[in-house]
Amino acid sequence: MDRPVGDLLRVEPVSGKVDLLSIDPRSTPGTDEDKAGAKAEVDDLGEHLAALQEQLYAQGRSGDRRRVLIVLQGMDTSGKGGAGKHVAGLMNPAGLRITGFGKPTKQEREHDFLWRIEKAVPAAGLIGVFDRSHYEDVLILRVHDLVPSEQWEARYDQINAWEAGLVEQDVVLLKVMLHISYEEQRKRLLARLDDPTKHWKVNPGDIDERAHWHAYQTAYQVALERCSTEAAPWHVVPADRKWYRNWALAHLLRETLEGMDLSWPTPELDFEGMPKALSG
Repeated sequence: MDRPVGDLLRVEPVSGKVDLLSIDPRSTPGTDEDKAGAKAEVDDLGEHLAALQEQLYAQGRSGDRRRVLIVLQGMDTSGKGGAGKHVAGLMNPAGLRITGFGKPTKQEREHDFLWRIEKAVPAAGLIGVFDRSHYEDVLILRVHDLVPSEQWEARYDQINAWEAGLVEQDVVLLKVMLHISYEEQRKRLLARLDDPTKHWKVNPGDIDERAHWHAYQTAYQVALERCSTEAAPWHVVPADRKWYRNWALAHLLRETLEGMDLSWPTPELDFEGMPKALSG
């Protein structure tokens, strides 16, 4: 791999327009592996990711405030749950906090849109995964014109300010948009209808939302443009190939954790005297 995966997939801050049509959802930036090779590579990477996660967790127990928050966004069937589950499965669940965000509850609607998101931010030493996130509150509101435009327009700046505040609190943000094609989404929705074990996932609303595909693409492009910042850049992962989606997310997480320069804490304990105390 000549360049970090993060560099290949990052939406550069203040870079102008983002054109999702120019990003091939079946492309595999950063790897020439086939499906089997990429899966084997991710499996091999698991031990390294687990060690990095344990270092983060140990440092959190020792007073280090740092944590990682993975934000996963994408159209229905893009694989947010699958990607999070696959990569999270490589690590110790004790150090993870996975949160899915659906339609806001009555209580949540009584608060600012970031209220329920703030409550789910992982504690020190943990890796958090958001399956959907605060970005739903600019995507859905914009596409369905649920509130006056000035309200959702203001939320881009609110999100940027809130994320900058998280970074100041030692939260490392990894924001990933899983980019699938219109045709691939159709195949995945049909596959759910054909598989009784997947019927529980079927939501008629997902099919209705396909009528707004182009509006969502525009909404995503604007969110990527407005909210990819130096403190919290976006990454676009081509996601038509599930194996590449998992490969890319695993490498993005590895690069994120390695960039934190983690190490094992050294508590001030009498390690020489402890074996003697255990010898009796």
